Amino acid sequence: MNRRAGDVAPARRIYNPRPGMALSPGTRLGPYEILAAAGSGGMGEVYRARDTRLDRIVAVKVLLEAVLRDQGRRERLEREARAVSSLSHPNICTLHDVGHQDGVDYLVMEFLEGETLADRLAKGPLPPGQAVHYAVEIAGALDAAHRRGVVHRDLKPGNIMLTRAGAKLLDFGLARADPEATPGISGVSATPTHTRALTAEGTVVGTVQYMAPEQLEGKPADARSDLFAFGAVLYEMATGRKAFQGKSQASLIAAILASEPPPLATLQPLAPPALERVVRGCLAKDPEQRLQSAHDLMLELKWIAEDGSQAGVETQRTVPRRSRERLMWAALTLTTAVALALGYLVATRAPTEERVTRSYIKPMADTSFILSDAAGFALSPDCRRLTFVASTSGGKSALWVRAIDSLRAEPLTGTNGATYPFWSPDSRFVGFFAGAKLKKIDISGGPPFTLCDASDGRGGTWNREGDILFTPSVNAALYRVSASGGPATPVTILDPSRSELSHRWPQFLPDGRHFIYLAGSVFTSKENPTNTIRLGSLDSKQSDLVLHSHAGAIYASGQILFLRQDTLMAQPFDVEHLKLAGGAIPVADPVPEVAVFSKGLFSVSENGLLAYVEGTSSADRQLVWYDRSGRQVGVVPGTDAYSSPRVSPDGKRLLYYLDSSGYDIWSYDMARGVKSPQTFGTASTQGNIYPVWSPDGRRFAYGSYRNGKHALYQKASDGSSGEEVIVEGGDRYKFPTDWSPDGKLLTYQEGIQSGWVVRMLPLDGDGKPYTLHESGFSEREAAFSPDGKWLAYCSNESGEYKVYVVPFPGPGGKWQVSPGGGSSPRWRRNGQEIFYFSSDNKLMAAEVRANASSFEIGAIRTLFETRPYGVFARFDVTADGQRFIVPFEAGDLHHGDHLGRELAV
Repeated sequence: MNRRAGDVAPARRIYNPRPGMALSPGTRLGPYEILAAAGSGGMGEVYRARDTRLDRIVAVKVLLEAVLRDQGRRERLEREARAVSSLSHPNICTLHDVGHQDGVDYLVMEFLEGETLADRLAKGPLPPGQAVHYAVEIAGALDAAHRRGVVHRDLKPGNIMLTRAGAKLLDFGLARADPEATPGISGVSATPTHTRALTAEGTVVGTVQYMAPEQLEGKPADARSDLFAFGAVLYEMATGRKAFQGKSQASLIAAILASEPPPLATLQPLAPPALERVVRGCLAKDPEQRLQSAHDLMLELKWIAEDGSQAGVETQRTVPRRSRERLMWAALTLTTAVALALGYLVATRAPTEERVTRSYIKPMADTSFILSDAAGFALSPDCRRLTFVASTSGGKSALWVRAIDSLRAEPLTGTNGATYPFWSPDSRFVGFFAGAKLKKIDISGGPPFTLCDASDGRGGTWNREGDILFTPSVNAALYRVSASGGPATPVTILDPSRSELSHRWPQFLPDGRHFIYLAGSVFTSKENPTNTIRLGSLDSKQSDLVLHSHAGAIYASGQILFLRQDTLMAQPFDVEHLKLAGGAIPVADPVPEVAVFSKGLFSVSENGLLAYVEGTSSADRQLVWYDRSGRQVGVVPGTDAYSSPRVSPDGKRLLYYLDSSGYDIWSYDMARGVKSPQTFGTASTQGNIYPVWSPDGRRFAYGSYRNGKHALYQKASDGSSGEEVIVEGGDRYKFPTDWSPDGKLLTYQEGIQSGWVVRMLPLDGDGKPYTLHESGFSEREAAFSPDGKWLAYCSNESGEYKVYVVPFPGPGGKWQVSPGGGSSPRWRRNGQEIFYFSSDNKLMAAEVRANASSFEIGAIRTLFETRPYGVFARFDVTADGQRFIVPFEAGDLHHGDHLGRELAV
């Protein structure tokens, strides 16, 4: 091989290979030095090589001798190479160069690291969200190529590479010769690329499985042929099986020409319904009946990826307000010198001087931060960005991202209803929960895709090995899932001996194997926390106590940060020996410690940058009366930790509980203006919550947690008799939601792994509880109609909680009352209206009409907007439907004035 002047002789031996010979390491083809074999195909051998001019790694494909002998095919390949080299798309493998040396023709392409889609599918189907995500990228690549007049003609899983950057199409336009050269079925046996998926009598059949009918019939292939192949690939991605199958080549061809694959839902029940329509549109036998462009296909898939697939119109999901998980003050403080300050404080054990830079972030115009229980913000590990949940003036919430050194934040498209964001370790992706799913999104652009189910998620963490640890629901242990999606498997076990109800807010330690998390025990208090921060491992279900804390904790810069009675504390933690290494010192004060099981309103980056909410968590709620127009018409005197108000059947008294340290039930006599405790307990031994009146007002039922067990009790409302156990204690969280009009049934909700289940308790006879539905979804907040023949309840079967009505005791149909999200349904005494709170905190009134066999929903009106406290029993209504009692925080946002208007940095 000739060298130009000035060339330096390579250290390795150069020799001239013969066409078709394998190349050994050190061989030079022009400026490309072969490093190792990388694979082979029907057209040639692929090698990993180094471009000596640019010092970059490339892939070199050496064409087979059979290809080289056909001068016509060589010329067509060169023309197509020129066409493909003009393509510039992030999801198309780039063709860098073509060359010829000593009888060897070769192509030089972008070198990709990852696995082919074929290899990935050998492990099983992709999660639906991930399948749609990759499908969007592949469709975008096809669209870019088709617009340049390039048709792939050999789209299949083996020609799609899955990399860290996403899906990449390989062999674009080069994978097979022009159709005119291989007409009809005679060309099938000579298909130049192969898969190992179908074998019949020792013969490996090629890409027949992805060929469009017109190709098999010898007709010219065009862009729509690629769409047919795309449909077959998408079907396989979603189901894990080939769209068309046969025991021989002939039967396979017959299946493609005449049969239809089974519906997606029969093989993958979680696949979005709209995905079936897309697949069918691609697999139409007649090209004229097929989807006509990759661009339209891409738009359809983007719509599905953005959660528009569940119904005829896209649903907007907003963040639910969770019980005892509300922000009371809205200043987010980012302390830019915390890493230095923490080190100084630990060394001296007495902070004599702090040099801290502090500034403030304001939300974008017409938006408000949603920071409930730290659901709303997280600092990126690299300290460069902050992601947070914000809502618009219209009540729609989504994730936003803002660079720390910028004055502007940008929304992340497709994250409607997002909660509890957390970052990937490279600060590129944000994980979050929305629509009963765990999702992730690339902050640089593109739609989110679903990783797995998470009915009501409570926090996640992500290690550098691609593992995500998360809590799928309010009553669950921790689960593990791949950052690429797939099945979720349990990592921890709830320990009933410690009265554990939930494991939440996990965070990986630097080794990526160990993690800390909050083990929640109901009715913990700031004064006497029974919750614990525990140390777990991916390699064992055993855990160790780290410290006691009411709320969650975070590790950063050699410290564990946690809350202690509205003060953010830091305690040294030895990550090598996995134990505390010194005493705790205060870092910031005040930081509100607002809720049972809360994460804590703070976030920390890897280098110690701290974000936190300033304020205290003293209970300053009011019980406010509103009329139907939203005008305040009265209050219960004084402020306190009011929760779950219930109006007595005669309208003269209120029941509520205080979610401060005692968790006890109180009554309020509206005529005399007198408050009286109805239960007597302490946070460390028992807690009494969610009272419900009997129909005659003589008794009330409630949930209680005592001695590590959750039970239901009832007692006389006038105090004339003691309490009585009506459901024995167990490990599952439970509380009543309504009493049937005839007094014979109590309905209550019970915590299960997937969320909640509605249970019925007969109060006469054997008194054995039974489940209302075995739906597989989370169902809650059941309420009887005044005649006892209908039951309103909430279910997340659509991806967010909505209000439904079913006949009781059944059987019969089901009616959706709330068009969007809804909670806390309440019937008007005449049975002609159902009131509920929408997911954007509007009190709604739905007209209803019912008879013995049918149920009709009439006009649905917005009465007024407010921000009630809690997620269950958020309000009650008088019998005439004219007045509403709502627990309302005095410092909270009302008509968009105060809460969440500013974040402090």
